[in-house]
Amino acid sequence: MKKLSRRDFLKLTGASLGAMAFRRFEGIYPSGSYEFPEGDKLGRVSVTPYFYATEVKASPDYTAATVATLPEDTIVVWMREVVGTAHYSQSKRWVETPEGFVYYPHLQPVYNHVNIPMATLPEGKSGFWAEVTVPYVDLHPLSSSVSSPSFSYIMSLGQSPRLYYSQVIWIDGIKEEGGKTYYRFNEDLGHGYGYGDIFWADATAFRMITEAEVAPLSPDIDPALKKIVADVTYQTLSCYEGEREVFFCRMSSGAGDFNTPVGSLYTWWKTFSIHMSANTASDSGYDTAGVSWPTFISGAGVAIHSVFWHSDYGVKRSHGCINVTPDAAKWIFRWTSPHVSLDQSEIKMTWPDVGTEVSVVERKF
Repeated sequence: MKKLSRRDFLKLTGASLGAMAFRRFEGIYPSGSYEFPEGDKLGRVSVTPYFYATEVKASPDYTAATVATLPEDTIVVWMREVVGTAHYSQSKRWVETPEGFVYYPHLQPVYNHVNIPMATLPEGKSGFWAEVTVPYVDLHPLSSSVSSPSFSYIMSLGQSPRLYYSQVIWIDGIKEEGGKTYYRFNEDLGHGYGYGDIFWADATAFRMITEAEVAPLSPDIDPALKKIVADVTYQTLSCYEGEREVFFCRMSSGAGDFNTPVGSLYTWWKTFSIHMSANTASDSGYDTAGVSWPTFISGAGVAIHSVFWHSDYGVKRSHGCINVTPDAAKWIFRWTSPHVSLDQSEIKMTWPDVGTEVSVVERKF
């Protein structure tokens, strides 16, 4: 495998266009040395625009005095959201922290919910799906080399790869070491469609997903009456049961040369998590593990899915997929057809059998 330079890697990750956000590696805390601040709700600096640290402003205005700078993966206390001036994006949302105001699109909303580890795998199961419930957790690779281009590059810098709040992964092993419990994260092709890399991570960072929380929503509604309308002009997504709108959210569709296809699409492939990677040798490539709740709506690999690398919904910024919040992605995953159980792990349909209609529309003025 070609060794990636920093310049190559920044191209590879592609300004968050469907992949990892820009990472200013010099600012990441050394493995195992982090402590998260106390707060009911926290924010993780997930975007460092133009390769510089995110600024904390004295007021919710990008022209205000800068009182501090925050490297990526800094965790701040999220006090409240306020309206201010738009910055590089269309958003006028800012987050007040004890230090000052941070532009909302730069922060991933996170919590620090520590879990009691399981001692053994569920009886009769080869593993389980789990969700990250802390701001981030370091990964310890089973091997000194890994196949994932992004993880490989991070390790070449002497850093530990990380998983972030809301990511979903497959766990297939548990061990005790040094008085701590660790889960084995396996990216084999049967659970996550990744490169086959294997890592260990602190088990307290993960919560096992239950069958009840992936149970279908509105199961009594005729599936033919369900429809999604995704508006790439206004960057909104609505779910309908007949004529009644039952769900609404902001989204981020494809940008530049990667426009989301317009027309009548259909859900046809669903899995709990996937490693999204494409064109890793080109300037437009991307490589991101643990993309949760993907609902694929076209044979070209376009999906509605969760993101953890930006919060700039309402702006086009993907590689063609439809980005929504983790909660929205999970709701859509459960509501659309076909239903996927934890035992199934995935469902793939083939034409002419298809699931829920997804009408991607573009307004013409």
